[in-house]
Amino acid sequence: MAKIDFVPNDYIQQKECGRANFLYLILFGILMGAIGVTFSIIKMRQKAVESDLSSLEQRMAEAGAQIAQLDELKKKTSTMMQTMVTTAELLEPMPRSVILACLTNKLPGGVSLLELKMEEKEQKAASSRPPSSQSQYQKTKAQQEQTPQSANSRPATETTIEIKGIAPSDIEVASYIARLSASILMQNVALVESKEHIVEDVRYREFKLKAKLKQNISLTKEDIEKIRRSREIDT
Repeated sequence: MAKIDFVPNDYIQQKECGRANFLYLILFGILMGAIGVTFSIIKMRQKAVESDLSSLEQRMAEAGAQIAQLDELKKKTSTMMQTMVTTAELLEPMPRSVILACLTNKLPGGVSLLELKMEEKEQKAASSRPPSSQSQYQKTKAQQEQTPQSANSRPATETTIEIKGIAPSDIEVASYIARLSASILMQNVALVESKEHIVEDVRYREFKLKAKLKQNISLTKEDIEKIRRSREIDT
């Protein structure tokens, strides 16, 4: 027996279209939800990046402040070093570099220095006692006149230099003594010891000298340049 369907075809098509539209709405809702979640994640990441960026800018600002402080400290250190060098030059009447230049540039050919020792000693001022024939008033007045001068004046120092070196013979040693004695810095240059040594059939003299720096010397720039260029003149 044949089955007869009394449902119109239009109704069936409309019903299927409604189901399809419902599925489309569900898919659209899912898509919009995914877009919303993605947008939220992007916003969260953007906020995190902005926070990291602000923190980095703050660190860079702090680092810039520290670099500025370091540069200022370097400038202060450089200024202090220059002040210390200037003070040392003012306090030291004779720069050690000039003394060393004088000792080395005066060396004759074949002579070499092995040791160099400098020693400074303060000279004790001779005490001037007033004669017994003076009255007590004259003695007190003389002491008052001498006190300010002794307080302001620097104590005189005596610099002794001990030199040890080697030379081919005593002729070069004598020449070195003569050159040092003729310099504007040295005085009382004397030979302390001279010994002959033989190493692998080579003879040489080991000598020791002792000298003193002249006191109350005021060197000009021309004198210092002359001392430092004296090697060219001597050779």
